[in-house]
Amino acid sequence: MTAGARRTAARRAGRQAGPAPDVFAPRGGNDQADGPVPLHRLDVPAPHLLPFAIGSFDTIGPLSRAGFPHRHSFHEIVYVTGGTGTHVLDEDRRPLCPPHLCFITPGQVHYWDGVHGLRGWVVLFTDDFLLAHPGDRDALARLGERPWLRPGPDDAARLSGLVGEMLREYGERAPSFTSVLQAQLHILIARALRMSAPHDAPGPAGGPGSGGTGTGRADFVSGRSALVAREFTRLLAQPGSLGRSVRSYADELGVSVGHLTELVKRGTGRTPGRLIRHAQTVEAKRLLSGSDLTVTQVARRVGFGDPAYFCRFFRRETGLSPGDFRRAADGTGGIHHDPGAESIAAPRRPE
Repeated sequence: MTAGARRTAARRAGRQAGPAPDVFAPRGGNDQADGPVPLHRLDVPAPHLLPFAIGSFDTIGPLSRAGFPHRHSFHEIVYVTGGTGTHVLDEDRRPLCPPHLCFITPGQVHYWDGVHGLRGWVVLFTDDFLLAHPGDRDALARLGERPWLRPGPDDAARLSGLVGEMLREYGERAPSFTSVLQAQLHILIARALRMSAPHDAPGPAGGPGSGGTGTGRADFVSGRSALVAREFTRLLAQPGSLGRSVRSYADELGVSVGHLTELVKRGTGRTPGRLIRHAQTVEAKRLLSGSDLTVTQVARRVGFGDPAYFCRFFRRETGLSPGDFRRAADGTGGIHHDPGAESIAAPRRPE
């Protein structure tokens, strides 16, 4: 089946899926601008509730097992407990031999090929959900470099117990459930960092220990695009980098601004400018919600010399002024929808 046919079949599957809501959706109105590999966000009726979702492949929806190459604007952790077939991540084909724990970072291209009986759990979240534990962003980047982990029996039992606790917390929504979920996600990431060495991961198809063909796919981003995109995001994550221009990054990487824009867009689905603005917004949220810095000090920390311009920028990106965001984060304001954040599903209550 061609990639175009896979995309058409998956869209039809999403419409015919029955009662299970599909929290994956094409990025609003701009599929063609994202190039040949679709960029998915998470789409639900109440996006202001929580930048996090967890469920089974069935409850998350049919696109959680999409059979066509696509990328996400959010993080995905997949704990596969059953099934056969192949998972393909950035041209690397991994035959399923559960249990597996897989980390997919924003911008990575992946799909499920020829899978049958796929079972397990899917955890979805944006960078906003990591504000309580900002170090988890670096940990996820490291896990994304070696995304497939194969837990042993003891680790698998602990993972199942932890995921079960997260499912209950997400479904019950008791007081302070968001803080509990953030702590549980932090534990999940920390335990993953302790896990097995690279040889425990299933070998790429076509490589040692595999009977696959190892063939690539034309719809995937090139190795050059992925390499430059990873290097750009690494530079962007360095301390003191948020005030830099796209040109300064291009100069450091030895490419033109236009070429950097093209490669990063192909590698992540977003332009360098958009990624810089997103990083500035996330850091500003972290400082506003977790420190006593003034708005002027926050503005300078994220690269703005003019506090008034920073306030206009922050309102454009989030729909809130910095002061309103801080009051909402402190619990002294109402619940607001942040239109700059990705939409993520809330669990459906029984009718």
